[in-house]
Amino acid sequence: METFLIEVPMPSMGATVNELTVIVLKSTPGDVVTKGQRLADLESDKSVFEYESPCAGTLRAILVKAGDVIPAGAPFLRIETADESLRHLEVKNSASSAGAGSVAALVARQLIWTPRATKLAQEAGVDPASMTGIEATGPGGRVSGDDVARYLANRKS
Repeated sequence: METFLIEVPMPSMGATVNELTVIVLKSTPGDVVTKGQRLADLESDKSVFEYESPCAGTLRAILVKAGDVIPAGAPFLRIETADESLRHLEVKNSASSAGAGSVAALVARQLIWTPRATKLAQEAGVDPASMTGIEATGPGGRVSGDDVARYLANRKS
């Protein structure tokens, strides 16, 4: 069965909840997960809840860390799966279309990207996993939007 890489967004908890705090992460990249397996505990301004895996597969990247406050809909984690019902979440860049070798490269980087940085790279048509040598100067050693802008400006020079 063919697998593909999906990017799971931070869940939305309703019209009035715009962000969630990551309390604890229960898995690490490389873990094989089952559908419904508890991956994290998240907190809104109204409650704490357990976040469960939307599918079976291999957890390839966690794009947040405990203590982060993440807007609903922002990239949360990446899972390599064969679950066709989640094909709409497939990462549409050269990392996913090139196959398992690219997934391994993405995992090896282990950089954490802010949602803004990911968006800027994608808007520029650049696969974040291919951005070798990018400096991560954002909070907690993350790749920030400013880092991406600097990288893209230097690339054009």
